[in-house]
Amino acid sequence: MTASRPDPTRAARRTALACAGLAVGMIGLAFASVPLYDAFCKATGYDGTPRQGPALASSAARADDSMVVHFDTNVAPGLPWKFIPETNNIAAKLGETKTVFFRVQNTSSKPSTGVATFNVQPGLMGGYFVKVACFCFNEQTLQPGETLDVPVVFYVDPAVRDDSNTAHLSEMTLSYTYFASKNGQPVTAAVATTGASGTKRDF
Repeated sequence: MTASRPDPTRAARRTALACAGLAVGMIGLAFASVPLYDAFCKATGYDGTPRQGPALASSAARADDSMVVHFDTNVAPGLPWKFIPETNNIAAKLGETKTVFFRVQNTSSKPSTGVATFNVQPGLMGGYFVKVACFCFNEQTLQPGETLDVPVVFYVDPAVRDDSNTAHLSEMTLSYTYFASKNGQPVTAAVATTGASGTKRDF
């Protein structure tokens, strides 16, 4: 009795289908990796990315401990805006919800659109800086000469004192950079129209 031999055509077809499925899966993973990484950073504070969450109860605030939060504002080349915080820094009690406003102004003679990105330094503090509400990543279009005040609502998680890596820290910096925007995304390679990258400007 002769044993049946495998059909090489059928085996090749199965291999091709497996490779195609693997390729589609890798493409899908590539597209999903950016939003997944973004969600991971927002949830954990990884790489200096502030967390997002609701405000704590007022009873959670620690009157005996606070963190000095500095505010750094920048405008990238290609966006003719001025951008400053209402204050350069504040002392925030741990767990206390604070609101700070920032002012942006279109200094050009044409409408322009921008979007702000952000970061916390030292990077380890990202996991303990919690945004309740923020203007970051919200595309804004300003008319010529228009000024807009935008808020960030946040608190510093009291758990910062339970982490041996951050327990000794008493200061941190929240840094924002406004970029020219296209379809809601920062345009990092835009041609400069006024000012310089990373330059702070006063009204």
